[in-house]
Amino acid sequence: MRTNLQSIQRCPWCWNFLIHLAIKQALESLWIEKENVDFVTGIGCGSKMSQYMDCYWAETLHWRGIPFATGVKLANPKLTVISLSGDGDTYGIGLWHLLHAARNNINILHITCDNENYALTTGQASPTTPLDVKTNSTPNGNHTKPFDPVNLLESAWCGFVKKVDWKDLNWMKETIKEAIQYEWFAHINVNQPCPSWRRW
Repeated sequence: MRTNLQSIQRCPWCWNFLIHLAIKQALESLWIEKENVDFVTGIGCGSKMSQYMDCYWAETLHWRGIPFATGVKLANPKLTVISLSGDGDTYGIGLWHLLHAARNNINILHITCDNENYALTTGQASPTTPLDVKTNSTPNGNHTKPFDPVNLLESAWCGFVKKVDWKDLNWMKETIKEAIQYEWFAHINVNQPCPSWRRW
């Protein structure tokens, strides 16, 4: 966490802080210095996390975090590059970047904060919203089948893809450590609540 922050842009009881803590602990336990880390995000609630990281970081445009992270890794292969965005950014408008990053197998880690809705824009249905759930964009219930992130990435030949739950900090930390040490493209889907919009 950066020490010069004046405020944190999170709703009360937002669990993104736990994901943030798991990433921080994973990097510390691997003894990776902050000058050797680049943390890249897209746009969304989870993507604000880049502003709080005490390392090189970039908050990019919608759906462009993964290609930006890829460019960073190609420019400086020695860096540990972590990309992070929400389920809307990752599995919605950024899906093709995710799938091609998996196919191209460049050594970056992408983490998806999956709260099953577009929370930053007040709770619309996302590609992982369950069937029949009522959201601000589906007041009569969601009628579109959700993606299974693990199956989706496995179909793109991703060699490291895991789904973890926000409740287990140690599990998250150890999975992130394992993914950082993996030599190719790695993806972690973190299923998490949303205190403001996820009512299911």
